[in-house]
Amino acid sequence: MDPAILEFLHRSGQVQDKQAWAIEPLTGGVASDIWKVTTNETSFVVKKALASLRVAQDWKAPVTRNASEVEWMLEAAKVAPNAVPRILAHDPSLGAFAMTYFNPSENPVWKEELRNGRVDVTFARRLGGVVAAIHAATAHSQDIGRRFANDEVFHSIRLEPYLEATAQVHPDLAAPLLALSRDVMNTKTALVHGDVSPKNILIGQDGPIILDAECAWYGDPCFDLAFCLNHLLLKCIWRRQDAAELLHSFEALVKSYLTGVTWEPAIALEARAARLLPALLLARVDGKSPVEYITTSTDKDFVRQFARNLIQSPPATLPDVTRAWAEELCK
Repeated sequence: MDPAILEFLHRSGQVQDKQAWAIEPLTGGVASDIWKVTTNETSFVVKKALASLRVAQDWKAPVTRNASEVEWMLEAAKVAPNAVPRILAHDPSLGAFAMTYFNPSENPVWKEELRNGRVDVTFARRLGGVVAAIHAATAHSQDIGRRFANDEVFHSIRLEPYLEATAQVHPDLAAPLLALSRDVMNTKTALVHGDVSPKNILIGQDGPIILDAECAWYGDPCFDLAFCLNHLLLKCIWRRQDAAELLHSFEALVKSYLTGVTWEPAIALEARAARLLPALLLARVDGKSPVEYITTSTDKDFVRQFARNLIQSPPATLPDVTRAWAEELCK
């Protein structure tokens, strides 16, 4: 156990010497050490950012992202208080914070629900609305832009390992992939979570609960939309028997999100998301962070061919992507 974490727990008043308590590591994170702390009165989570991520390739990221994660949760709570954990304590110099713990038996991880064939279209619709509301509340804010000017972190955690690393694997696509990376980086519009993935979303009693905002950044909100939609497409391969409902979830999330776009023409944001989505598909096969559930060469080649075609001929809308994806799945 990290002695600095023990000292943080005592100094912040989360545990006391005369109080019985226990700490245990939680699994699942590649970017942080995470522990569950249990006292006589309550349970909570402690999270500490890692400088080197737990992936096969060399992938480093500044631990200052921990402070931005806390700030993202505090900002999101102003818009959707039930959609984020409550921050209990924070030490920016240590790169650690404590937050509320959600019992998985009552708040299951969305990814696990999808894994088990429980596809809830209504939940996807609610998620789209929450994400859009956070973007709308923070759009064109000079204060948010100043506080979340995390270009270095976002580039090192998202653009380099996903788009730019994939460009090295597919040199014939390097020009559009690197141009896409630059365009995303240069669009400064709203507060972006950066990892809106089913593994980071709980199905709470009052709707979605969004975790793991380590990539928080003031930038292009289309990234959050495309990043989440990418997972719904990939899970059609993982759970082919649920593909129809997963695509319905995709459509519901898109419609709900775009309805909430008030800061720019929705058609413009959708066009950027449609252009980004195929690149993210390819990145989850050939980038630094491939999804663990697409393992066969046949499935990987399916994703590669589909994504390559759309990178070379970008779709205009998100329904263009789902129509093409559904057609390919049926072949």
